[in-house]
Amino acid sequence: MPFSTTPIQDLIIFEPAVYRDERGYFFESYNHKVWAEAGVHAAFVQDNQARSTRGVLRGLHYQVGEMAQAKLVRVTEGEVLDVAVDLREGSATFGQWFSIRLSAENKRQLFVPRGFAHGYLVLSDTAEFVYKCDNFYSKAHEGGVRFDDPVLGIDWEFDLGKVLVSEKDMALPGFVGRRR
Repeated sequence: MPFSTTPIQDLIIFEPAVYRDERGYFFESYNHKVWAEAGVHAAFVQDNQARSTRGVLRGLHYQVGEMAQAKLVRVTEGEVLDVAVDLREGSATFGQWFSIRLSAENKRQLFVPRGFAHGYLVLSDTAEFVYKCDNFYSKAHEGGVRFDDPVLGIDWEFDLGKVLVSEKDMALPGFVGRRR
């Protein structure tokens, strides 16, 4: 089975079967039927792509209310450390985070359900980050948590004094002060 679980319920790793030969490789990056059979019924409506350089940290972002989003994330060039934080009130893993290295080489994907903050840090010289969303972006419903929040204590596996973070992400509140 191409799916594996994480210590956080509903956060799922997908490792597609990759078929290689002298011409290169082929794999299905997404198949609705396969995901539905695994119990994931997200109906993706938007694809996004970002290119960044080493040390760029994007996140931790989420959307609230009727515009909450689930995401299926992957890397098509380079490598990132991908992080998801459980913000689901009442969850047994509320406030816990999970990280995984996603790369063009390992072709892993992470399904991040609604109710999670999400972000990533570029570990390679450059990275192309691609993700599907099951809801449209809404500025009025966006929220975030500081990447370096001491309550969360995320290990970014990188010198945080050398990261490049947007002004918007630097101004995000801590875990305790986040928007619900």
